[in-house]
Amino acid sequence: MNVKRTMMIGAAGGAVAVWIAAAATSNTRPVAPIAPVKTNAAVEKSGAELAVEVKRLHERLRPSDTPIHSRDLFRYAAKPSAEASAPSAAVPIAPSAAVPPPVAVQPLKLEGLAEDGSDQGVVRTAIISGFGDIFLVKEGENVTSRYRVAKISPDAVELTDLTDDTPVRLALR
Repeated sequence: MNVKRTMMIGAAGGAVAVWIAAAATSNTRPVAPIAPVKTNAAVEKSGAELAVEVKRLHERLRPSDTPIHSRDLFRYAAKPSAEASAPSAAVPIAPSAAVPPPVAVQPLKLEGLAEDGSDQGVVRTAIISGFGDIFLVKEGENVTSRYRVAKISPDAVELTDLTDDTPVRLALR
């Protein structure tokens, strides 16, 4: 059994030695030069014709010119009405004071609410996004230098605009 085991270990060791020796030797072979590609005259001629066609199409499309907008493809023309076709007297236009001022878009958005139980009760934290930032605020804290949190309810936050003391309500959506 010892002889057989010794022969196996010797054969495995010899195989590893041959494998390492084969990997360590560097047989450099001469690099064969790359043969030049033979070009076909017909292929070159069709390539030149294709280049001329591409240039002609680019000139025709004029990608550098701005398009001329002559009509809106997404709106239909209104049918002329009988009132519009008949000449009418000048209609007085109401003063612009009657038109209500446009409502300003609120830059703040209520993203969520967090509640934390404490000895004094539930303490709510509002998560408000706006002005490229996220604010985690509690009652009485400021959101930027313009708004202060007046009240946090389970589904909304009431802010006070410090410039004119107007209330702003942000609700969860």
